[in-house]
Amino acid sequence: MFMSVKEIEAAELMSWLTDKPDSFRIVDVREMGEITAGTIPGAHPMPLATVPLHVNNLDRDETLVIICRSGARSAQACAFLQQQGFDNVFNLRGGMFAWAGSGQPIGYPKTV
Repeated sequence: MFMSVKEIEAAELMSWLTDKPDSFRIVDVREMGEITAGTIPGAHPMPLATVPLHVNNLDRDETLVIICRSGARSAQACAFLQQQGFDNVFNLRGGMFAWAGSGQPIGYPKTV
């Protein structure tokens, strides 16, 4: 979608969750109603419109995986974060559609 945005596939993200769960953060940029219906276990809610408000609360050295419903909003968030100096941001290709469609677990978000 965005040429410079790095992407990760659902299966690779599941591998990360299994092999190195503490080495990255998953951020769900969907609206809260969407997020509370189910997300990737352990994801942190941050609706897209609020990302600019929270950018200073994120660690620029931390690896971030940004997710949404289809991968479009998360790609926008990744592009914005890259403009703000974040280098290790990944868009979940296909979003929650791809995650659920590949049989990965659905859970509830971490509190803000």
